[in-house]
Amino acid sequence: MAEELIENADCGVSFLTEFWQEKYLQEYIKNGGSKIKFVTGRQGSGKTHFLGLMTAAAKKENYKTARFSAKEIWLHDFKDIYVEILRQCDIMGCLEAVSHQLIEQMGFHYQDIPDEMRFIDYLSQNDSSDAITKREIRALLRKLFLDNPLMDNNFALACSMLTGSILGYPVLEEQNKELLLAWLEGDRSIKLSQLRALDFYPSRITKYNARHMLRSLAELVHMGGYSGLFVTVDDMEILISRSSLEPVHYTKVKREDTYESIRQLIDDIDSMRNIMFVYAFDRELLDNENAGVKSYQALWMRIQNEIVGERFNRFADMIDMDRLAAQEYTPDVIVAMSERMANVQDNTVHEPLNQEAARQLIERARMGAVGIPQLVWMTMQGVDTDV
Repeated sequence: MAEELIENADCGVSFLTEFWQEKYLQEYIKNGGSKIKFVTGRQGSGKTHFLGLMTAAAKKENYKTARFSAKEIWLHDFKDIYVEILRQCDIMGCLEAVSHQLIEQMGFHYQDIPDEMRFIDYLSQNDSSDAITKREIRALLRKLFLDNPLMDNNFALACSMLTGSILGYPVLEEQNKELLLAWLEGDRSIKLSQLRALDFYPSRITKYNARHMLRSLAELVHMGGYSGLFVTVDDMEILISRSSLEPVHYTKVKREDTYESIRQLIDDIDSMRNIMFVYAFDRELLDNENAGVKSYQALWMRIQNEIVGERFNRFADMIDMDRLAAQEYTPDVIVAMSERMANVQDNTVHEPLNQEAARQLIERARMGAVGIPQLVWMTMQGVDTDV
């Protein structure tokens, strides 16, 4: 229901969402590309709404999606980001999809296997579980995972064993399955010696190798038949917040570690495939010279737009929602936006705006600190918009 509400209130931003859906989701990322985008603007400019629209579009285009806020997940350690993305991706579901491909490559149809029956049991039932067939299963698992240059070797080995557990061969006990999943999730409570009993000798997942794990995860998602992996990170302005009411507080060291983590991701993104990141933050993260992104030159040099034309550039890596609003939010668009807001909120707000009210709102927005979408909402609720 939440996604339906989002899709029904897309006035104004469809100029950008439809472009991204066509150029990135349907073409560039799906065909093996990778991209990082940044979305900024004043408070209430529609950034979170835009992320919701794009996440809904990504799901329609058969992407695995991960969406979270910097108020919920620490950003200074990339391991935390990787673990959250992994958690939202349903890795066992991806591995099951890969197991279906393996079954098809062996000349069988996975739809023919009864529910709750493993592939090896199906083979036994049909007198086909001979040594040659088992060797072929092992060879295909190696080809799919261990011989894949885009996968970290430890990640690939863990996925190979987990896929074997889905197929029923090679056999993997339930407790060992839980150990492998715990390692993939970066659980520090497990002992590596427990994994060595499986002939598995991995190192722990840290902020230094988490990007390689993410590249492997994106490859697994694509192997599972998905178009790719689409990730959004919202509320990054919390990096410079000094409010004691916020759930997390970033020290100077943690803030700069976050900037460095994003810088490293930008530098590594071309080594990944079928993945798109979108970070969103209020304009204050740009305007704050002492603590904002401009204070970390190594990052700022990579994300600033060197050429700014008169028209809004939909290919830009730094998307300014205020510039988009100035170009696309005409009185007609604002009236349509208010009508949709009234429809999706079950009549809990006032009547939609008329043309004159929309024109006045555009004038107020030019000098105010709040973006047009929130001004529309405030006006419909009867809230004072002299901001």
